[in-house]
Amino acid sequence: MKENSSEEVNSSQQEEPPGAEDENGSDGEEELSPEEKRVLERKLKKIRNKELKKKLKEEGKSIKKDKVKTSLAEKAALEYLTCWSERRDEWKFLKSRQTWLLQHMYDTTKVTDDHFKVLLEYIESMRGASRDITLQKAEAIVRWEGQGEEADTEAAEKKKERAKQVVQLL
Repeated sequence: MKENSSEEVNSSQQEEPPGAEDENGSDGEEELSPEEKRVLERKLKKIRNKELKKKLKEEGKSIKKDKVKTSLAEKAALEYLTCWSERRDEWKFLKSRQTWLLQHMYDTTKVTDDHFKVLLEYIESMRGASRDITLQKAEAIVRWEGQGEEADTEAAEKKKERAKQVVQLL
């Protein structure tokens, strides 16, 4: 038995160190398939992006993609609403714009009071499920805001007031 263990030691000493090339010029690793190369490239890209973000964060800079995208959606939705009120012959229904308006109509920073007045007219002309859902959400906000345990802030009061206007309208 001792002979076998000494043979194992000798064979392990004969192994090439990592990075050493064999007689074919390769370093002993198998060639990667195209799929494996793509996976490896994606992982490396992810690591580089993380390092870049970390470096930018340390320098006090940040990447603000979401804010730009949001402001574009906001601008497009408000333009959609303005087109609906002023140029109906050019206006075309767009579900995504309507959805954005209905989701953000209680936010005074995104939908100004002037735009909200126009939005009320738009809501009045809505039909179907979107009208019903909008009414249900507005009623829920009025009920929920009335039962809130926290002190009513100016923004909460404005949200509640807008919801009441929607309920009265529909």
